[in-house]
Amino acid sequence: MSTVVLITGASTGFGRAAAETMARRGYTVFASMRDCSGRNAGNCEALQSLASREGLALHVLDLDVTQDASVEKAVQSALGRAGRIDVVINNAGIAALGLTEAYTIEQFQQLFDVNVYGPVRVNRAVLPAMRRQRSGLLIHVSSAAGRIVPPTMAVYCASKFALEALADAYRFELSPFGIDSVLVEPGIHRTPILEKWLAPADQARVADYGPAAQYGERVKAVFDAANSAPETPGPDEVVDAFVRLIETPAGERPFRTVPTAALQALLEPYNTAAAEMRQVVAQIFNVSELMVLKRSTSTGG
Repeated sequence: MSTVVLITGASTGFGRAAAETMARRGYTVFASMRDCSGRNAGNCEALQSLASREGLALHVLDLDVTQDASVEKAVQSALGRAGRIDVVINNAGIAALGLTEAYTIEQFQQLFDVNVYGPVRVNRAVLPAMRRQRSGLLIHVSSAAGRIVPPTMAVYCASKFALEALADAYRFELSPFGIDSVLVEPGIHRTPILEKWLAPADQARVADYGPAAQYGERVKAVFDAANSAPETPGPDEVVDAFVRLIETPAGERPFRTVPTAALQALLEPYNTAAAEMRQVVAQIFNVSELMVLKRSTSTGG
């Protein structure tokens, strides 16, 4: 049976590359993005043409992670067509860089609606089917910014720290159902997200900082330089990490994966310590059995 994968944010970047790669590996892929009849019409058509040209089981869904009804409709469409969903890649996201004080509450809400509430909506929509299957894999695309905090990136980092907490709780709570929850933590990769920063709306607050506001430009310059450097990796390493996680047997997958070689030495000791802490937390709260994924006889996920 072909593994069925639902990907959010598949118009460009990691999501687009994952959709194409996985379909070519023989997966049944539901590549989702918002506004297929508008802003993403070209991206939808490109994926549909690829599927037709290469005979791939690659289907495009209109899915806006900020809208409950859109998420439910897309998930039900995928289930109706494939009969199951084995893997969800919660990839849709937006980035922000600027002085924390200058972001409005509405901007915080906008970013969290995509980066945090979006995965919650998608997971809520798909988990009843996964629990019935007694198997499944939730891949949450976090970031190195979900583990470390550069100045002027608090809005984005806060959303990724929140996603890390959610994925951690899901990993405990879903283990009796054979459902795995994991995190992928990329560093800087050349993708369109680096060209679409959400800037702070309150420019009067920025002006109040005077020369201190220039720290944000110094941080952004690092990303700009990396985005134009030929040695900066594209999406392939991240997509390879997705594939490894999917093809690793249930119960053997690492919780956190750092696909960016330049950051592995920095983050992996931190992640190793966090994994040891999970063991302690499970013991303290008398739920040690939740550290072990209940294996399913199902072939999916």
